[in-house]
Amino acid sequence: MYNKSDIELKVAEFLLQIKAVKLQPNNPFTWASGWKSPIYCDNRITLSHPPVRTYIRQKLAQLIQEEYGAVDVIAGVATAGIPQGVLVAQELGLPFIYVRAKAKEHGTGSLIEGEIVEGQRVVVIEDLISTGKSSLQAVDALRAAGLSVAGLVAIFTYGFDKADENFASAKCRYSTLSNYTSLISYAAEHSFIPQGEIDLLNKWRQNPSEWGQEEVLKP
Repeated sequence: MYNKSDIELKVAEFLLQIKAVKLQPNNPFTWASGWKSPIYCDNRITLSHPPVRTYIRQKLAQLIQEEYGAVDVIAGVATAGIPQGVLVAQELGLPFIYVRAKAKEHGTGSLIEGEIVEGQRVVVIEDLISTGKSSLQAVDALRAAGLSVAGLVAIFTYGFDKADENFASAKCRYSTLSNYTSLISYAAEHSFIPQGEIDLLNKWRQNPSEWGQEEVLKP
């Protein structure tokens, strides 16, 4: 039985324990987009911890079976979705392919690597969802190649409204093992972060593009 709330909290616990997620509301990170953020998530670190890696592999496989039923192939999104996708494909006994960020500039010029058959039903694997833009580029590439995208699964989502809007516009379902709300709840309850910093973390979630400006950070 796939217990969604228990899994959300367990994954949050793992990510915090192995420091795949770092919370620094008073010393924020800067993302490539220029956004200031109190959180940095690097799910590649899960690959270095076998018990965590195994749990995530098993729960992603269960999530696919629960949400999307039978599929023909698993597709990873370059780069961080590739190792997670391979693990899930192995768990389910399915073929694996991956989608490059851009087509090769040599050889075959492939955008999708691996053997594909038109009409195959595919689930896409990501490690992390922010706005969903790069994930949906991979979805578009798979659809253009004639595959039927059942949906996308990921380890973690920040839970931005923009992501929901983008996936809805693309008519693509997505599901994740854990999310920002569950992570902050677990972090607060288990003293991964002082109670006084919770408000800053919640404000970022409400307005991530503007959070971090001087007036936002004032108590």
